[in-house]
Amino acid sequence: MKRLIIAITGASGVVYSIRLLETLAQLEYEVHLTISESGVRTLWEEMQIKVDLNNFQIASLIQRSCDKIIYHHQSDIAAAIASGSFRTEGMVIVPCSMGTLGSIATGISRNLVHRAADVCIKERRKLVLVVRETPLSTIHLENMLKLSQVGAVILPAAPGFYHLPKTLDDQVNFIVTKLLDQFEIDTNLIKRWGES
Repeated sequence: MKRLIIAITGASGVVYSIRLLETLAQLEYEVHLTISESGVRTLWEEMQIKVDLNNFQIASLIQRSCDKIIYHHQSDIAAAIASGSFRTEGMVIVPCSMGTLGSIATGISRNLVHRAADVCIKERRKLVLVVRETPLSTIHLENMLKLSQVGAVILPAAPGFYHLPKTLDDQVNFIVTKLLDQFEIDTNLIKRWGES
């Protein structure tokens, strides 16, 4: 079974992380999930989802149990995903706050999100950062450039319109499809350009 790391941080756009987890829960992937303290706050502010990092239950996020989603506390630097010897397909940080982006760009590992991303960079594994901020400062852009130059994928939460979205779900599915495309994971969440 393939493994993916998913991290939720304190930027706006946690709806993307929920849809990503819901989608992966139906596929043959083992998901290793970590959530920053700011991510907990954003889950509450944007979706009224209450998460207890010390007594985590996946059903609080995706409304069902799923033994393929393995949770790691954000302060557990001894977690499997903190080591390069633990093999994964890579990591998605969704949403990725500018604070998280800056920490990763400068190699500062203050929590498990930062450390797992650092591992992906050093092991040359796919790292996808779903940044969500506007406008972007020069510092933000420089950090994105720095990470892009070492192989990270910067995937802004900027949905398109060519698939003729009718609902907010259509827009969320667009970004999640773009995310999953980075790992060559096919879904039928959206109608692709050029498809009948």
